[in-house]
Amino acid sequence: MFTAFIQRAVVQGIPLLFGSTGEIITEKSGNLNLGVPGIMYMGGMSGIIGAFLYEQSLASPADINPFLAVLIPTAACLLGSLVIGLIYAFLTISLRANQNVTGLALTTFGVGFGNFFGGSLIKLAGSNMPSIALTNTSNCFRQTLPFANRLGWFGQVFLSYSFLAYVAIILAILCSYVMNHTRVGLHLRAVGESPATADAAGINVNRYKYTATCLGSMIAGLGGLYYVMDYACGIWSNDGFGDRGWLAIALVIFAVWKPSMSILGSILFGGLFIIHNYIPNLSMGAQELFKMLPYVVTIVVLLMVSMRKKRESQPPASLGLSYFREER
Repeated sequence: MFTAFIQRAVVQGIPLLFGSTGEIITEKSGNLNLGVPGIMYMGGMSGIIGAFLYEQSLASPADINPFLAVLIPTAACLLGSLVIGLIYAFLTISLRANQNVTGLALTTFGVGFGNFFGGSLIKLAGSNMPSIALTNTSNCFRQTLPFANRLGWFGQVFLSYSFLAYVAIILAILCSYVMNHTRVGLHLRAVGESPATADAAGINVNRYKYTATCLGSMIAGLGGLYYVMDYACGIWSNDGFGDRGWLAIALVIFAVWKPSMSILGSILFGGLFIIHNYIPNLSMGAQELFKMLPYVVTIVVLLMVSMRKKRESQPPASLGLSYFREER
């Protein structure tokens, strides 16, 4: 049972890891993007559109090409996430709109986009259920290492996931390395801490903010694609994401803006989110209380960080503030 619990916790946590990694990159540049839930939603829907169009172009399901079945939805997901990231960047960086309001507006936009096109695809597919199933494409995404089951508990815990799960972990580790050991990471952190000082030092503040915001949005969008194609087995239902986007934002605070910490944090959050399924005879009310645990843990961590007042555990100093070069 413990092995199965860890597996489910990892699967639950991977969308959160994608979302938190993308948001950490964005926030390190000083931009607070509360549109992560909408970006994940739009990324998942864009991937669904790509997969639907590809499957519709096939004469029969047997003609599916696994490479194209993965490439087309992934490219569509990245493109859709990039578009919404560019919208946020243009509004908050170029037009200097309020970041909190813009992020919340994009969350509403992303959910509306997904529900509109989700309902449209359901009608086009002629489904009798309020959902659309892209099982053939999902099977290509959910392929695992063939020898994992022969390695006992080790294979089940560490090697039994699809490639996107390992992509999420690699991206988090790579992001942590770039931020802490490269000149690009140093410049990015400088922009987030004091854009005026970075600008005076010759760093192109807007370029770093645009790049970080768009790259972070694309990574967060992959969380939506993973949820649909792996966790949900290719089945799209409107409003099916739940509060995973908000959990990803909470995970950023839990990980104290460190991508490497978000790897363990995502597994912990995933475990806390499903632990009620492994406790017998729980009432519906008790189950909902258990689902609150990730948020409770985040609040506790936030209080501890605030009391310790260590600079390396604090958010970027200019987080959420628009940069006006004329006021430098």
